[in-house]
Amino acid sequence: MSEKDRFITLIRDALTRNRDDLLRQWQNPQGTKTRHFILDDLLPTVDAHRIHEAFPRDGDGFFNRDTFREKKRTSTDLSGYAPILSDITYALQDKAIVELIADMVGFEAIEPDPKLYAGGLSMMFKGDFLNPHIDNSHDGDRQKYRRLNLLYYVSPDWKAENGGNLELWDDDRKTPVTVMAAFNRLAVMETTKISWHSVSPVVADRPRTCVSNYYFSDISPDQSDYFHVTSFSGRPGETLKSAIGIVDNAARNLVSKTLGTGRGRGRINKT
Repeated sequence: MSEKDRFITLIRDALTRNRDDLLRQWQNPQGTKTRHFILDDLLPTVDAHRIHEAFPRDGDGFFNRDTFREKKRTSTDLSGYAPILSDITYALQDKAIVELIADMVGFEAIEPDPKLYAGGLSMMFKGDFLNPHIDNSHDGDRQKYRRLNLLYYVSPDWKAENGGNLELWDDDRKTPVTVMAAFNRLAVMETTKISWHSVSPVVADRPRTCVSNYYFSDISPDQSDYFHVTSFSGRPGETLKSAIGIVDNAARNLVSKTLGTGRGRGRINKT
């Protein structure tokens, strides 16, 4: 059995074993309307450590995003790294895993994204952050709607006070629900027009490492036809950044609609 196939079996077993609890979490979000669930100990600890160790220590080769919106490093080209990073990324895209999660949350016709548009590997170092935002509504070709965000965290001994944690916001974006980026934890969240989320600034002197995947569908979350780019706002009290975000979001949305494609399509997995 290949490493990828072994991961598929382990993930499938973990999802099946915890199905009732995961479904309860999904159906009863607290402090946010964004449906989500958290699965700890996704893989054996030794495997999660191996995945973490395969990340480059300094983010070498990663694309550096550094704007008022976000600061992080990402990579969709997995060919230059240890095979285990590709194995875990695409294990989470396996048909059996996708269908199991889709059935659990009640979604139809869900598909993974082998091109890793806005997905792949993520590293966040001290001072890195993501401001509150809603994800791009579509894939890179603007053919399918983004429906689920899967985040697998692999930073050993990560504590809440280290920062780098997922934040799911309430309707008025005043108070977030914090999902700690705990080691060997899989967080799955719905992406919609109102699924505002962010990542708290990293304050630790070591990177927060994450494997990211998105699932897509021909069907939009509310069955309506719409499009928007990844749209950012400021945190509570950041009125200037929020005002800049409104103008910036509108400008980028106009460009994407005019071009008829998603922004950042050049940074997809071509292998």
